[in-house]
Amino acid sequence: MKMKTYVAGPIDANNYLLWDENSKEAVFIDCSDYKEEIIDEVKANNLNVKYILLTHGHFDHVLGVNLMAEKLGAKVGIHKSDVVMLDNINEFARLVGFPNIEPPKYDFNVEDNDILEFGSIQIKVLHTPGHTEGGVCYLIGDKLFSGDTLFKDYYGRTDLFGGDFAKIKDSIKNILFKLDDNIRVFPGHDQCTSIGYEKLHNEINR
Repeated sequence: MKMKTYVAGPIDANNYLLWDENSKEAVFIDCSDYKEEIIDEVKANNLNVKYILLTHGHFDHVLGVNLMAEKLGAKVGIHKSDVVMLDNINEFARLVGFPNIEPPKYDFNVEDNDILEFGSIQIKVLHTPGHTEGGVCYLIGDKLFSGDTLFKDYYGRTDLFGGDFAKIKDSIKNILFKLDDNIRVFPGHDQCTSIGYEKLHNEINR
């Protein structure tokens, strides 16, 4: 499997393009902006982007969804509990002074323990509420794409709509920290880390 990371959008969110080298099927995790660079990468590698998978519905992770989905011909997936954020995206965007945008469209819902595939590679969906009610992480082999649930040394804020500290603590300690220590964590912002490191150093343990 190959992977490229793109930092995009008004709050520098991480977007991840992953593909199976044999089948050329790909997935794109989070979609914070439309970037021609991503389209060029897809074309250069002759990829078929099967899914755009959203970790949660906050506006800074979904701003590029409609145009990217159209250009790539990809289906968009999100947990059902965060659809309300897509439908009301401008209510949330206004809180940070962002102008109105067209609400992102989606094609299907992801649920806890769903298994999705691209080529021969499997994606396991882990429902990890707390940052938002419908927040999910995607486990692909030894890589965890944690959205805004788990960061290096810290965890997602819980003072926004759908946030709940007790739930994010439970999600991290009883779901994510049960994973293998060697699993690499690729968050929605900032640098990557590992499950083993976060078990020892994350603020959620304080």
